[in-house]
Amino acid sequence: MTTVVEKPLAPGTRNEPGGPFKAVLALALFESRRLLTRIPVLLAFAVYLGWTVWRAGRAWGDHPALQDADRATQSAPMLVGLAVLLSVNQAALRSRRHDTERHFAVLLLPHWCRTVAHALSVVAVALVTAVCVAGQFGSEALRPGAIGQGSVGELLVGPLTVLLFGLTGLLVAGLVRTPLAAPLLVVLSLFLFLFFSGLDYGSRWLLPAVEEATSNTLPSDLMGRPAAWHALYLAGLALFLGLVAVLVAGGRKPAVLAATAAALAMTLVGGVAQSGGDSPQLVKARERATVHPEQVQTCVRRDGSTYCAFPEWGPQVGDWAAVVDRVRSLAGGGAHEQDVVVRQRVEARYGLSGDGALTPLERPHEVTVGTQWGGNRVPEFSAAVAGVLIAGDEKAATSICDARIIPLMWLAVGWESDPLDALRRVRLDDSITGSALVLQPTDGLSMTAAQTEVLRALLDLPRGEAGARVKDRWRELTAPKVTAARAAALLDLPEPDGEDKCL
Repeated sequence: MTTVVEKPLAPGTRNEPGGPFKAVLALALFESRRLLTRIPVLLAFAVYLGWTVWRAGRAWGDHPALQDADRATQSAPMLVGLAVLLSVNQAALRSRRHDTERHFAVLLLPHWCRTVAHALSVVAVALVTAVCVAGQFGSEALRPGAIGQGSVGELLVGPLTVLLFGLTGLLVAGLVRTPLAAPLLVVLSLFLFLFFSGLDYGSRWLLPAVEEATSNTLPSDLMGRPAAWHALYLAGLALFLGLVAVLVAGGRKPAVLAATAAALAMTLVGGVAQSGGDSPQLVKARERATVHPEQVQTCVRRDGSTYCAFPEWGPQVGDWAAVVDRVRSLAGGGAHEQDVVVRQRVEARYGLSGDGALTPLERPHEVTVGTQWGGNRVPEFSAAVAGVLIAGDEKAATSICDARIIPLMWLAVGWESDPLDALRRVRLDDSITGSALVLQPTDGLSMTAAQTEVLRALLDLPRGEAGARVKDRWRELTAPKVTAARAAALLDLPEPDGEDKCL
């Protein structure tokens, strides 16, 4: 008789194909579903999506610059990240709250494997955030007027922020086993964000998302943001915190220790590289684009006029040319046929942190156009074109302090479908009465209350009749030192009652 002796199984293990690995994946799927259906996470995603839909098309109109649109995907995911931090922390402490931790000792998975499953659930939420980011950026990129190019590094910041916050909550659950720690950590995170955002350039890059308090749009090759290094820094830091959480939970395996060291190295490399500042080559390129834009621009001719733009803005030349043609169509005398040179300009020497004003050009019949287009930028550019047609150059146009501003503003807004609305949008105080400053790509123009009255009366006339009156009296209307009362008489309009002194 033969006796068969079976080798006893180790406690807590089971001979199944895949064993702990399959169990970790199964638990990760379960925790992912629970995490994505947690009320804080659902609310955060609802606010994120609602804000994204509401904001769509409002920031850049129909002409978004993709090198700005990619950064706009970074702030909202921070709200999702904070909700995930709280929810992951609560999920990791669930067994402690319900006093079921001792029951897990008889199961297949040790504590550190369950921690890995929680970490994988955070990855799932980060992937959902990545889909939202891709949709937000894609909606801008698919607009017919979109220009420029986005950065993959900038787009990764949102999902990596969610991953970082979620794994931070998981680590805190292993270090401080109380549910009060996560809310306190959220408050601390907000404080640190405010603290670091007020520090110098290098320190701000320690934050998950680095905001730029500017409305300046630069060519994509002049941005100077270390987006790729920052993404590496965030990925390394998130991975490091997740692996430390596994170590704290008892997963002190050689592979985990090696991965932790590699993640720390990634964090240090990315952190050091992103704080290096602007390179000498970038500084020179910004200087050249600001002072000598003709050296890096491409020029094309349309109907006798010349349009010079940075390479990414080539598709907008047609829009500029259409505005120039409409403004010239309302002009009289030689201005009706006057060719102009439209030069795109940008103040890039201070990067995105500066909004330096552009000085008016003194070269004859040369007009400035900025790097933003659509919305209020259209009547502002139209006013600049009209000023050059009447005064000869931008410098002279900004010095106008007489009633020549009336035919100038007629050229600027008279061709619009709603001239009064265009007038409101081009004035600094959004008014259509009284004195005001008229905005342009360079220095503004000044309108008196009397000039505004005469222009309003002119705009009240049928467009054809008003245009005929302006062209018939063009020489007198564009003569220096003409007064608002004289312009009203020339146009057969009521004499204005307002003050006729420049601001």
